[in-house]
Order: sequence, then C-alpha cells, then structure tokens
Amino acid sequence: MVDSSTSALTDDLKTRIQSAYRAWLAGRGFKPRRGQRQMIADIARTLANDGSRLCIVEAGTGTGKTAAYCLAAIPVAQALDKRVVIATATVALQEQVLLRDLPDLQRHAGLDFSFALAKGRRRYVCLQRLDELLRPGEDREALLFELPNAEDSAIYQDLQNAFAKGAWDGDLDSWADGVDSRTWNAATNDRAGCSGGRCGYYHQCPFFKARRQVAEADVVVANHDLVLADLSLGGGVVLPPPSETVFVLDEAHHLPEKTRDHFTVSVRLRAATDWLAQTTTSLDTMARRFGNPQEVARAAKRLANDAGDLRQSLLTLDALARQLPFEGRDERTGVFRFAMGEVPEEIAELSPALSSGFGTVAAILNDLRDALEAAMNGDLDWQNSDQAESWLPVASQLAARAEAGQRLFADYAARTQAAARWATMRRFDASDDIELTSAPLDTGGILQETLWETCYGAVATSATLCALGTFERFLNVSGLARGTVQSRIPSPFDFPRIAVFAVPSMQSDPGNAPQHTEEVAALLPDLLALERSALVLFTSWRQFNEVTGSLSDDLLDHCRLQDAASKQRLLLDHRQAIDEGERSYLFGLASFAEGVDLPGDYCRHVIIAKLPFAVPDNPVDEAVAEALEHEGRNPFMEVSVPEASLRLVQACGRLIRHETDGGRITLLDRRIVTRRYGEALLASLPPYRLEIG
Repeated sequence: MVDSSTSALTDDLKTRIQSAYRAWLAGRGFKPRRGQRQMIADIARTLANDGSRLCIVEAGTGTGKTAAYCLAAIPVAQALDKRVVIATATVALQEQVLLRDLPDLQRHAGLDFSFALAKGRRRYVCLQRLDELLRPGEDREALLFELPNAEDSAIYQDLQNAFAKGAWDGDLDSWADGVDSRTWNAATNDRAGCSGGRCGYYHQCPFFKARRQVAEADVVVANHDLVLADLSLGGGVVLPPPSETVFVLDEAHHLPEKTRDHFTVSVRLRAATDWLAQTTTSLDTMARRFGNPQEVARAAKRLANDAGDLRQSLLTLDALARQLPFEGRDERTGVFRFAMGEVPEEIAELSPALSSGFGTVAAILNDLRDALEAAMNGDLDWQNSDQAESWLPVASQLAARAEAGQRLFADYAARTQAAARWATMRRFDASDDIELTSAPLDTGGILQETLWETCYGAVATSATLCALGTFERFLNVSGLARGTVQSRIPSPFDFPRIAVFAVPSMQSDPGNAPQHTEEVAALLPDLLALERSALVLFTSWRQFNEVTGSLSDDLLDHCRLQDAASKQRLLLDHRQAIDEGERSYLFGLASFAEGVDLPGDYCRHVIIAKLPFAVPDNPVDEAVAEALEHEGRNPFMEVSVPEASLRLVQACGRLIRHETDGGRITLLDRRIVTRRYGEALLASLPPYRLEIG
C-alpha cells in the first residue's frame, strides 16, 4: 500500500476510477471481478506514487487486463497531466486495443479521453518515393533506385491514383489488396531518408498527418518496436517524451527479445563493398547534375579516396572470414559463433580501421546531406537545385548505412564479453556473402538506461511473466529492480472443473527423436478422435513434417497445417469448418502457441508433442549459456527450464479463453513426470485436473 501522504491518489481520483469501473461494468452487463479490481488498484497506487512508479503485473487469462490497466492508467495520467502509451507486441492485440477496448471504455466508462494509433514511417507510403518510382528517365538510375518491373509499376500507379482520389489514406494496413513486402519497401521511407518539412509532399504526407494526431492524443497505441526505436533516438521523436509518459507495455514477456533484436547490428561484407563502389559512382553523377559545385565535388573526391581503402579492408576481411569453420544450418546458410564473443585476432586487428573508415564515409555523406539542405533552402547557388530534394533522402540513407558499419566494427574492436558475435555465410543463386553480427546480451541494462530511468511511470503486464512461479527471470532480462512493485493476479477460471491435463503412458523419450516421433504419430489419430476440434503443437519442423506425413489422407482432409496457407486463412477456415459441424484440427509450431484465440468449440483439445525447450542452435542462446557456464552457473536450470515453463503455460493457455470453455490438454512428453525439473514445470501450470498415465 502507498501512504496517502506520498501519493497523488487523492480521494477524488479514487472516486473517479471507481465510478468509471462501475459504469463500465453496468454498461457491459458484467459483474465485478476480484482480480480485475486488484489489478486496477495496484496500478493506480503505483503510478500515483511519488517514489518509484514501475510495476509488473501478471494477469491470468480472464482477468480483463486491458480494461483494468486502462481504467487505472488513463485517469491517473490525466490527473497528473501526463500521457499514456499502450504498446503491444502483436498486431492482433494492437488492433483489439485500438478498435474494441478503447472505444468500449469511451462509451461505457464515462471517461473523456482521445486516442490515436502510432506507427513507424515504413507503414506509410512515401509520396515522393512513389512519384520517383513512377518517373521515367535517367534521374531514377542516378538516384540508385532499382527500376520496377511492369507488375510493380501497375501497383504503384494504383496506389498513387487511389491516394489522389482520397480513396486511400496511404497506410499499408488499409490497402485492401495487400502489397508484397519487397514491392512496398521501395515505396516507403525511414527516418534517415525522410526530409521532413522540407519535402514538397510534407502537408499531404500520410505519416506526418498521423503524427499530428498522435501529438494531440491523450492515449497513444503503439508497438514495442516503435517504443524502442523512439527511445534509441532519445525519446519524444515520434511518441511523447518519456518523462511525460506513462507506458503500459502489454505482452511484456516479449520486450527483452524485442530489445535485443532492435539493438542488434550487422554488415554484409560483399554487399557493403558493392554499395561503396556504387555510392562513389553516384556522387560523380550528382556532381555533374548540379554543375560540379565545390561541396559535391569535394565530397565525391573524399569518398573516392577513403572508400577505396575501406573497400580493400572489407575484401581482406572477407577473405579472412571465409576461412572460418562454418556449421551448416540449412542448404543455404552456415554459421560460426565466436566463443565468448571473442573475435579472432586477425579480424579484431582490422576492426578499428574498418570502424574509422565507415565513420569517415558517414561524415562525408552527412556533410553532403547538409549541403543538399542548404541548396534546397537557396543558401547555395547550384544548377538544378530544385533536384536537391530528391537526392537528400538518398544521402541520408547511405549515411545511416555507413553509421551501422561504424557501430558494428567499433563493437568488434572493443571485444567486450557483453555481446554475442557471429558470422553467417549466406548462399544466393549466383553468389554468396558473409554477414557479421553483434547482438547485446544485457537487454536489462539497455531497458534500464533507455526506458525505466527515463519514463514517468510504467506498467509491464502479460498473462505469462512468471517462470516457475516467480518474476525472477523477467526481472533479470528486463532490468527492473527487485524492489519494483510485483502483482500476480490469478485467473478466475475454475480449472480443476473445466480442464484436464493428461500425460499418457508412453514407451519413448524425446531424447530418442525417431522413436518419439513414431509414437506421437501412432497416438495422434486416437487423440484427435476424442474431440471435434484440436490444436496440435510441435517444437520443430522436422517432427511436424514427419508426423503429418504419416497421417492418413482421410485424417489429413480435416487438418490445417501451418504454412499451407496464411495463419489468418487457416484460422478462418478452421472456424468455418467447426461452425458447419465438421471436424477441424490445426497443426503448428511456436507461432500457434501464443496469440491464437480459439474459444469454445473452436478448440476443445490442445495436444503438445514435446516440452517447448528452445532449439539450442541460436547464436544468442548459445552465447547466453556459454556466459553462464563461464560463471559456474547452470544455464539449463537458470534459462532453459524457466523459458520452457513460460512457453508451456502459453501453449496450455490456448484451451481456456472464457468462463464457458472446457476441454483437455495432452502432453506427449513424459519428462514432465520423470525428470527432476518436471515437478517445477507442473507446479507452474494452472490447477488443471491431472491424468498421469
């Protein structure tokens, strides 16, 4: 409890929150839920506190956590003149919050607030880029843009026409026909390539129109990636300033992984060599286009000198990297991870010069960008200065690419043990390339520095934050202090009555993959016959393919297999089949074990082929395990078992979505009852009725 003398949670604010909750319940015809009330109170007290305003809340399925955190965070933020950013990990939850939950609260809770959706630039068309894609002639080639084929050109023309007529708002997600990612990426932009208010399309720009709505909203709906991108730029660039913001991070168990992905940097060696040569040629073209002004001519000359040395260093590094003993991961990919993050001496010795070389190229291109801006503003007397606007994003994007190279090789030169580093050999149709990568191991340190220490307040919530019954694992990887407010809200469902967790008698152990796969395939037809609907989950494509390949054609007619169609299509077809009284069984891997909502008859049986331990071939996971072993710790018990516990809870959670649900979960892995860690895994599950064969 927070002492009222050190809290902004006044009696008036308490009354406002309570009244909003009662009004919402009455408007929806709901009864109050004990867990939901507890979650509202815990969040409100934390955010109104004068001390630390950080809390983590695990809210079991059925709590109604979205309504709970909104009913607490929005009134408190408004009372303190702050804004709320709700960030999710998946598009599905983002759409639910934006299209269903917030409008519902506006209608029924009596709260007066505005809200808007925030997306990154790449979700919106760049009107200038679209115009360039449709513009014929030598300008396009000079600007380093690949000429679109006839099919792409037709799509770009449709996009342009629809926007001009007001039939489309420029948002990828509102284009009904969808656009292939390769085609779309050419017609959009990023921060480095955007000229902002200097662009001739600025006042029509879909991104900046959306950004103006965000700037005025009380509540902003975003995703984890956008939050991290904004924080990495210092905050307050796209989203509200962190110090003025209450963050609600839903699906927070994804946040550490998202953080690692966002701060991972990589460079493809031959690709970098090629674009340096292409950039040098492009600057020569630019100099001629603008009548050889001294600013461009000087940049072209500097780049020709410095890029040549950098290309030679990259070729030397490429030759060294090709001697690494790559381990094949598939037909086109081989990986070599540097043990303890220590790159070989020969590569380490080259890295400072490479970092310096990329830094020099970035400085040249940034100087060129400044000159282009000056020409646009009329401060430089160039020929064809009206074309400077088209060249500005090109210079910016090339500078950003050089800066990424600078960061990568600075990291390789530093040789600290706080990162996973590896080389990947990728084989393409007519060539191959080596990609060097560095990924941070300390995601908690990054989040602590960029988010927890800069924001006004934050709530991290999910249905699965506790591993093996504690928040310890999440606290470690998220960088939250042990003193952070912790709240665990149990699910209101009567699990012993409505759900069975079964572990049948089996002869095989997953350690013997062929025998286990054969037995799973033999048991599956009878297990599927128990219910009209089921979700069957695997941990590897190999077992997935071998098991489904052994099923009879008659049974396969009722099975919907991951990758046979889009996930949305499979779910739609599955629901339709069940609605029509047919049998339907969904088969998938990890992406089907989370975020799939199949209430009632859509899923009466979840069948899990194997305990969801991570496949131990990810360079980052290998590096984490190696670092723990180096410290004399046990990575299996400290990382593998807790993470398997989270994944198992998530997979089991596909069964019970509402109070009226019921069914069974079958785990075809007896390690949960035969191994020492199995007892802890069982204890971490909801209190299902157990049937152990």
